Amino acid sequence: MLNTRELIHRIWDAQGYGNLAVWNDGTSTIIAPGENPKKDGKTLLAIFKPIPLVAGFSLLDFATHNTDLLEHIEKTIRDAGGEIERD
Repeated sequence: MLNTRELIHRIWDAQGYGNLAVWNDGTSTIIAPGENPKKDGKTLLAIFKPIPLVAGFSLLDFATHNTDLLEHIEKTIRDAGGEIERD
């Protein structure tokens, strides 16, 4: 199962490198914009664009504790059919 704050940390780390592709098994990878990768024949769960999501936060802790961002990430994953939890 995915963890919201861990996923925000991965999104934060992807800034400046590309978008973050996330699969239902919890794995993720940085991809080029416009890329739609498959992993072992499985389609991805969601693609997150880091700059619009987390660039406005001066510190990672601010991003991982922002209620609106947490809810947005969780809604995106759940709407795609995935499971996510917040600790």
